[in-house]
Amino acid sequence: MAVVVLADASAGERASLRDPADGWLDLSATLDTAYGFVPVVAPITEPAVGYGALGALVFIDREEPTPGQRFTRPNIATVGGLATENGTQGLFAAHLGTWREGRLRTLAGVADADVNLEFFGLGNSGAPEAASLEYTVSARGGVAGGSYRTGSLPLWIGLRYALVKTHVTPGAPAPDRPEIPALDVDLRLGGLTPSISLDTRDNFFTPTRGWYLDLSIPVFREALGGDRDFELVNLSAMYYRPLGESLYFGLRGAARTSSGETPFFMRPFVSLRGVQVMRYQGEDAAEAEAELRWQFSPRFSVIGFGGAGVARSELAGRTREHSVAAGGAGFRYLVARTYGLHMGIDVAWGPDDPVFYVVFGSPWLRP
Repeated sequence: MAVVVLADASAGERASLRDPADGWLDLSATLDTAYGFVPVVAPITEPAVGYGALGALVFIDREEPTPGQRFTRPNIATVGGLATENGTQGLFAAHLGTWREGRLRTLAGVADADVNLEFFGLGNSGAPEAASLEYTVSARGGVAGGSYRTGSLPLWIGLRYALVKTHVTPGAPAPDRPEIPALDVDLRLGGLTPSISLDTRDNFFTPTRGWYLDLSIPVFREALGGDRDFELVNLSAMYYRPLGESLYFGLRGAARTSSGETPFFMRPFVSLRGVQVMRYQGEDAAEAEAELRWQFSPRFSVIGFGGAGVARSELAGRTREHSVAAGGAGFRYLVARTYGLHMGIDVAWGPDDPVFYVVFGSPWLRP
C-alpha cells in the first residue's frame, strides 16, 4: 500500500514538510502533530482487482524512544474506503493500539466490502485464463483482539475474534470453468485465532535487522457464531540483517494449510510480488521471497527481489500442485526520517504481464 499525503489536517500550526536537518521533503513533523489526522491516497495496483485507489484518514501516534529502549509499535488509527476499475469497493475503519509501556498490543477493525475476483480451482492454476470463473464475494463484519508480551523476551501471546457475514455471487458457468461449491455461497463465519509471535525487528515500517516469527491458528466454529467448523494454520517468518553500512538483506517465508470444510475463498494461495492474488490457490500453499536494498544516499535506495511458491491440493485421491516464480526491482525514498519510514515503487515480473506496486514501509508489513 502506498500513501500520498494531501494535506495536514491538524487544527494547530501547520507542520513543516521539510526536514530541518537536510531540507528534503519529510513527513515526520506532520505525523508527530498531536491529534493530526492526515488525509492520504493509496493507489491500488493488484492485478486481481485492477487499478484503483484507497482513500483514508490516518493518525500515527508514537512516543519518542529513549537510547537503548526496545522498539515500540506506534498507535495507528484509520478510516476510509476503496474502489477499483473492476467494481471492487469497500469501507473500513481500524485501530492498532499499544499500551502498558509497549507490552500490550490491540487490534480492532470493521469492514464492508464487495470484492470481484477470479477462481482458478484448487491446485490447477496452470490452466489458461479462460478456465477461471469470475465471482463477487461480499463481506461485512469485524475483528477484535490483542497480544501481550510476557517477561523480558519479545514473545507475544495473542487472541483475536472475528465475525463476518459473506455472500458469493458467481459469474456465468461454463463446462471448462471451475465450479463454486453451493455450500460456500452464503456463510456466517465466527472464529477465534490464537497466535504466538517473536518480534525483534528494529522498526515497524522499514526494518533493517531482526526476526519476525508468527504461528496463528484460526479456528471457526458454530459455537463461536458461525455456520461451519473448519481450521487454518498459518506460519510466517521474516529475517532482516545489514550486510554493510548501506546494504540490507531481507528474507520472508510462509506456509499455510486448511481443513476440508474451509470455504473456497479462504483457501491458502501463493503471495508474491508479480503474482496475481489467489491465482495459485490450494488446500496448502507456501512461498519464499528474498530482498536486497542498497541505501546509496541518505534519502534514496534501490532494491532487487525474487521468490517462488507452490499451491497443492488432493482432489479425489489425486495430488495436484502448481509452482510459480517471480522477481523484480524498485526504489525507495526515506519519507519520514525519524520514523525510519521508506516508500517507493516496485516493478515485478511473474507468469503474466509486469506488475507495479507502490510500497509504504515494507511490502511485508505486519501489524
